[in-house]
Amino acid sequence: MTLSRVIEALLFGAQKPLSIREITTAIRGAENPTAAGPNEFARVREAEVAAAIEQLKTEYVEEGRAFQLIEKAEGWQLATDPKYAPWIRELFPAPKPARLSAPALETLAIIAYRQPITRADVEAVRGVNIDGVLQTLMERGLVKIAGRAEIPGRPLLYETTQFFLDHFGLRDLDELPNVEELRKRDLPVARPVAGIDDAGGPASSTPASTQEGKGD
Repeated sequence: MTLSRVIEALLFGAQKPLSIREITTAIRGAENPTAAGPNEFARVREAEVAAAIEQLKTEYVEEGRAFQLIEKAEGWQLATDPKYAPWIRELFPAPKPARLSAPALETLAIIAYRQPITRADVEAVRGVNIDGVLQTLMERGLVKIAGRAEIPGRPLLYETTQFFLDHFGLRDLDELPNVEELRKRDLPVARPVAGIDDAGGPASSTPASTQEGKGD
């Protein structure tokens, strides 16, 4: 029995991705795992677990296995190789989820790169009302409310979710393409005018001549 095989068994049996710490804790916690005696990995370190995971990744690639070891935002997980997707789909013939429209993707991109951000500031960039697409993104679990901005009226702030990272195969937001460049780029922002916004404060001067429907 080797450390890498114990890790492989844990990942195979897990119902969710496992972090290095979770794997290490599980390995250390096993009592008398075999008839041979006490737990030989009771003092395993996280660095050793990380090294064994890298060994498994390399092994699967070299052996051309039908599955791979991938790192997600919340940890490591075994997954089938994408090239076998046509056959895997036959096991799950459910209807494909509707794709996001171009307006929804544009709105999601602005939120992802400039989060946390107010609805009014997103509308200032896009130049249209985003009520419909924002609701869609929230219903699909890609965007959530992150609090309120410390400005007059305290409008709601929006940010992406953990599901957003999983959906797009990202470990964290730093893996977004050109993230540093786009975060620093100056974008239009909303300017408060008379009126009341959705948070009970001054409404933005965002041009909203185009209303985007909820179906986006």
